[in-house]
Amino acid sequence: MGELQIYTMVLGMVATNCYLVRNRKTGELLILDPADDGMEIQSRISALGGAPAAVLLTHGHFDHIGAAEYLRDTYRIPVCAMEAEREILEDPAKNLTGMSGRALSLRADRFFRDGEKLSLAGFSIEAIHTPGHTAGGGCYYFPEEGVLFSGDTLFEESVGRTDFPTGSMGTLIRSIQEKLFSLPEDTKVYPGHGQETEIRREKRYNPFCR
Repeated sequence: MGELQIYTMVLGMVATNCYLVRNRKTGELLILDPADDGMEIQSRISALGGAPAAVLLTHGHFDHIGAAEYLRDTYRIPVCAMEAEREILEDPAKNLTGMSGRALSLRADRFFRDGEKLSLAGFSIEAIHTPGHTAGGGCYYFPEEGVLFSGDTLFEESVGRTDFPTGSMGTLIRSIQEKLFSLPEDTKVYPGHGQETEIRREKRYNPFCR
């Protein structure tokens, strides 16, 4: 994967994958879905010798945003998400933080549009809007490295649940089939929960997407 290094931290009450994506050449680092425990994430970043550039959120649920404010304040970096997720991030009832015992209204610093090309930490990234799990759910595709961070849109032989506010199973399946399954089949998929997979495998074996 060239200059890209991926480190996984499983954090929080529902075992969320927080990814630290480091540029081997520059040392710059992206934090994807900082689920919980900002100090533990900070400790891991220090051990890696990384220089954080941004927090990227795939969506706004409590188990993906818990440490976002801590990391923004600690490193003075932007928190970023898809434009359509603004309302969920800012509403504790919709982002489910109220249910988790710590009501949180999170205001992101930067919002992306579907298909927007990003240049962050020395990487070329495409932001892909994949509504269904939430209205503003998104994925981050690193085309040069053949890597996709899919959040709670696509899992290993499964998909994200759609019974939370703004969720829709029909919309989710369309997002996967039309936007993710059009990526190269050897694209490695790093989901919000569970093990990594590949687009090829999901096209063939995912029972929700046939």
